[in-house]
Amino acid sequence: MIAAGEKRAIQLNEMDELRNEAYETAKIYKERTKKWHDKHILRKDFFAGQKVLLFNSRLRLFPGKLKSRWCGPFTILQVFPSGVIEVRHDEKGTVFKVNGQRLKPYLEVNFDQQRTSITLHDPE
Repeated sequence: MIAAGEKRAIQLNEMDELRNEAYETAKIYKERTKKWHDKHILRKDFFAGQKVLLFNSRLRLFPGKLKSRWCGPFTILQVFPSGVIEVRHDEKGTVFKVNGQRLKPYLEVNFDQQRTSITLHDPE
């Protein structure tokens, strides 16, 4: 009986060691994953007067296959230190505050529609 008790105590100690090793490896994995993720985050800096697009995150049942989730352009009025940004819709003139993570810079492209043409040929 004493030998069986000692064997059981050794097995319990081995199980504790395996569990501790599992916790340590999980901790190392989480640290490495967080470090990789943080390294790949791009910092967005906005300033007043800049034009931006707003991400439309409302869930819809059938949003449309080719419909863009970005709307705008909006003009930034004020940037707060907490990451909140006050924007104004260029067409409607409405002013509201949004989270800075929902914005991306708007790249304006000016091209002459009169001079731009595409020639298509029939492959016969």
